[in-house]
Amino acid sequence: MGTLSESDTAQLKAQLQDAVTSCTDRCLYQSAKWAAELLTSLPSSDLTYGSDTEVDSPMSDAPPPQTPVRTPPKDRIEAQLEAREIHKFLLAKTYFDCREYERCAAVFLPGTLPKGSINTSSPQSAKSKSAAKGKAKVGTPTKAKFPLESISGLSQKALFLALYAKYIAGEKRKDEESEMILGPQDGGVTMNKELNGISTILEEWFSSLASNGRQGQGWLEYLYGIVLAKGKNEKQAKQWFIRSVHLYPYNWGAWQELSSLFGTVEELNLITSQLPQNLMTFIFHVYTSQELYQSTDQVHTELSQIQDIFPASAFLKTQRALLYYHTKDFDEAEAIFSGLLQSDPHRIDSLDNYSNILYVMGLRPKLAFLAQLATATDKFRPETCCVVGNYYSLKSEHEKAVMYFRRALTLDRNFLSAWTLMGHEFIEMKNTHAAIESYRRAVDVNRKDYRAWYGLGQTYEVLEMHSYALFYHQRAASLRPYDPKMWMAVGQCFGKVGKYPNGIRAYKRALVAGSYYDAGAGSSFGSQEGVSGLGGGILDPEVLYQIALLYERLNDLQECAAYMELTIAQEEGPEYDEYSSTPGEMGGVGVTPTTSKARMWLARWEFMRGMYQRSMELANELCQDGVEVEDAKALVRDIRARIEREKDEGARAAIEAVERRFGRKT
Repeated sequence: MGTLSESDTAQLKAQLQDAVTSCTDRCLYQSAKWAAELLTSLPSSDLTYGSDTEVDSPMSDAPPPQTPVRTPPKDRIEAQLEAREIHKFLLAKTYFDCREYERCAAVFLPGTLPKGSINTSSPQSAKSKSAAKGKAKVGTPTKAKFPLESISGLSQKALFLALYAKYIAGEKRKDEESEMILGPQDGGVTMNKELNGISTILEEWFSSLASNGRQGQGWLEYLYGIVLAKGKNEKQAKQWFIRSVHLYPYNWGAWQELSSLFGTVEELNLITSQLPQNLMTFIFHVYTSQELYQSTDQVHTELSQIQDIFPASAFLKTQRALLYYHTKDFDEAEAIFSGLLQSDPHRIDSLDNYSNILYVMGLRPKLAFLAQLATATDKFRPETCCVVGNYYSLKSEHEKAVMYFRRALTLDRNFLSAWTLMGHEFIEMKNTHAAIESYRRAVDVNRKDYRAWYGLGQTYEVLEMHSYALFYHQRAASLRPYDPKMWMAVGQCFGKVGKYPNGIRAYKRALVAGSYYDAGAGSSFGSQEGVSGLGGGILDPEVLYQIALLYERLNDLQECAAYMELTIAQEEGPEYDEYSSTPGEMGGVGVTPTTSKARMWLARWEFMRGMYQRSMELANELCQDGVEVEDAKALVRDIRARIEREKDEGARAAIEAVERRFGRKT
């Protein structure tokens, strides 16, 4: 994808301008904000005309250059309906903006919505089922019908606003009934009671769409997809979101909802051919790949091509930073977020991810500054609460951190970062029950959050329920197949449940993953301890040592000794120079507790085999390294005693042999 031509750029501007207006009219403010920010990031002199001209200059009277607006033609029937109801629509929109959602819906839907269960079938199948209705038994409960006449005279724009207001009112009521976070009513106990009525109206409307000679615009299809997704009917929800983006590609909310339904890259690849071939699909592919932790060269290349069109887009820069964040390249990610903060210090979006990076890097002063800046901008944003919570967590004030994460969830119960981070804090506080519940809620919000799966595995390991821990670690490893830490956890659980061959395979998978993926300086679990990025052909000595221990449990001591030798070899690295003086220059990991334990095992192994000289060398190295010193000194004493004893036994045997020889001669 290269640079757009002048006509293509003008057309893109017109479409984004129309998206901002259309989304704003329908109170989809997040989508409108996204489109407006993308519009202003286009490199154009139109946006900065007159900036170098004085106000009293004659040039200031020149009309600004006009962007040719080529919006899709409106349906004639829809245009007439919108013109007829413009006053009522403006009234309803003001009610919505004032957060009077029920009052907004009542402007166009004065009656109550029908009750019933959400239909899992497509409206297109209604005709095929109509014949079977007559055969139904008397008394069989059927889904409530809604009088189509009450909405047939409404435009799609007005109907969307009314039903969307009903949906928001139901979500608001559900949060109110849920009461406190992690309370008895929180979770799946309460539901949005308006979904059934909205679903019934939309099904009736779509069934009569063709007969009325009207065409969909993409907005009601988007709302119906949301209702289906809330009802866990994800397969049909995908199809309705795809239909929505075909009819109106610039509704970013529809793309986001569609992205949330994908769990693997394979699912994304299967659906790509069904999407419209335009710029929005390109952006969607990059965004979804980032959400699926696919930080490949291809994704970076695609993102660079989009940034050629929108060079100043904060959204695209954030996607780049998150790609680096997923690969634990914290320095690059931090640099991008720092640049975004300097260019727009009042931007709160994704600051929770930035605070995670600063937390892992241990940059406490920067995290404190970020918390102050976010609080001064808007203290009642979930992102702000997460930033402050991370700051208190870094100070080891876990109770205060939990308080701020709870506040974030009070503001938005679907805010993923808060659930996961609160689970980390409960682990630090040894509250395993609350940690499990927090992680489960995080998984309910987003099944792709490997941190929550990994956190569940770690929590069940603390409870010594290793079979459960193994299941959750495997889920985390499936989401992060190139993260060696995930496979190390899987291998450890296999070892705990006695499946040693499976554990060996998992640890070897961790070695392979480590060659593709640099784990960086931190941990994905929220602490600052993790698998170090080695690189340069160095294998992780901890993984090698664990493989050796599993071979020992299988009584394969030869293979165990081989991996112990390989563990010690990582101290010097593959390009060892005997004249180098520091571990960094040698390219290895240097002396670590793990390599010292491997050296101690080998020293005892050689002692058992009678290789006293090799055992003595290894024990002396341990004494010089200052690790396992007491055990090493005890082993040296045993070796010397064994050598002296064998010398005495040898001398005694020689004397006996001489005596027997001369005794026979005499």
